[in-house]
Amino acid sequence: MDDREGLLAVKAAERMSIHIYSSRSLMGAAAAVQAGEYMRRLLEEKDRRVRMVFAAAPSQSELYEGLVREQGIDWSRVDAFHMDEYIGLDSAAPQSFGTYLTARLFSRVKPGRVELLDGMADVELECARYSELLREAPIDIVCLGIGENGHIAFNDPPVADFNDPVLVKAVLLEEACRRQQVNDGCFSRLEEVPAHALTLTIPALMAAGQLVGIVPGASKRRALQAALQDPVSTACPATILRSHPDMVLFTDREALGL
Repeated sequence: MDDREGLLAVKAAERMSIHIYSSRSLMGAAAAVQAGEYMRRLLEEKDRRVRMVFAAAPSQSELYEGLVREQGIDWSRVDAFHMDEYIGLDSAAPQSFGTYLTARLFSRVKPGRVELLDGMADVELECARYSELLREAPIDIVCLGIGENGHIAFNDPPVADFNDPVLVKAVLLEEACRRQQVNDGCFSRLEEVPAHALTLTIPALMAAGQLVGIVPGASKRRALQAALQDPVSTACPATILRSHPDMVLFTDREALGL
């Protein structure tokens, strides 16, 4: 697809480039083209594997459908990670983020290496294990969204730390974050949503070479406005994305209230 199809405007917020599309489907397809271009270029330029981190959320579905269709990507040379997982939720549960990514993307494109967070493991040991995997080499690309409370990964405002000394940590989820999981249809009731999770920290995400953000829909309008306009602070963790040297955010008219 031509990634300019449905493109309404390209704007900037500090160092972030913002691409606004007329529909969610066109936004997701364009984001896939962008991510695919990054991947092909890195695979051609680098004499090593490309390392990527993926978000698991309904907001990313169109991106992953587009990535499945992208041509010329040697997925066998891609190391795939994901950015968060519920603690205490069986990995086979449909709400598991590892299950989501496996079904939507990994089982279809077959990356050469897939490393999933284990929410059933000893928390301290799992944080240490996954941190070591992330330290093996730089992360090239992170595909991420923004939560309704402004979180990135599971770095909700109460636990977000722009200078976090660790790469992976256990967090208590804010109620607004857990309620979003109900709003997204992942759980039927708030009481079913786990209260704790493992998450990559903000420094772990910001260390990536490129960030591709996908933020569609009216439910993200308030968070997106804060992320683009509020002072940079953990009151809206996504504000830090404006400082990344290579961040492209894809959104649609509904998310911006156009």
